[in-house]
Amino acid sequence: MSSDTGAVLVTGGTRGIGKAIALHFASAGAGRIMLGYLRNDTAAEAAAEEIRAAGAEPVLVRGNIASDRVIQEFASHGPYAVVVHNAATGVIRAALETEDKHWDWTLAANARALLSLARACAPDMKPGSSFVGVSSLGSIRVLENYILVGTSKAALESVVRYLAVELAPRGIRVNAVSAGVVETEALDYFPNREQMLKAAQARTPAGRMVEPEDVASAVAFLSSPEAEMVRGQTLIVDGGYSLLA
Repeated sequence: MSSDTGAVLVTGGTRGIGKAIALHFASAGAGRIMLGYLRNDTAAEAAAEEIRAAGAEPVLVRGNIASDRVIQEFASHGPYAVVVHNAATGVIRAALETEDKHWDWTLAANARALLSLARACAPDMKPGSSFVGVSSLGSIRVLENYILVGTSKAALESVVRYLAVELAPRGIRVNAVSAGVVETEALDYFPNREQMLKAAQARTPAGRMVEPEDVASAVAFLSSPEAEMVRGQTLIVDGGYSLLA
């Protein structure tokens, strides 16, 4: 990707997987990278410095990606060559301990936001541009305390398929990357964090856990001309973890 192909937007782009994705595009020559984040200003400023050091201009947008204000602010900085919806939130609880407001919050940020981004950004995007959603194995497998986030990721993958068909006549591709267990701050919200990490390390056929850069490389591929005929797909990047019974 070169700087003349347009800007890149990464929601949840200041930490973990999102930051790795943003840095990958910065290193590949993107001129301007929009970084969405919820509330951690310190992490956001640090990420912006890393993006700047990698040769791109960072622009920080603070707030809930499910809000119309944030969506419109992102849209005002387009057109984009790549839009990556990586931001994720949610309540990690057993099904019977959840509330309707938890459902609304989680589904709005993790799934509906991609549709909102498409409505706001796609009209200005050029043929050859891409949307990529970042999903997780909880969309198709049952993980402990993960009903809300898992369901939202399944919805995200469905939105990806519908958008892929509707945006195809515009020359815009839409796909998703589903990451295996990645050791980021996001895991701190899981009461069984250490158990998850130990299991992932022990049963991943590739012999190591997935790292943020592995996910970033997959996102970059789906955003490249080499993926021209990949439409509406969810690429699983888990080192083979989900293949085992």
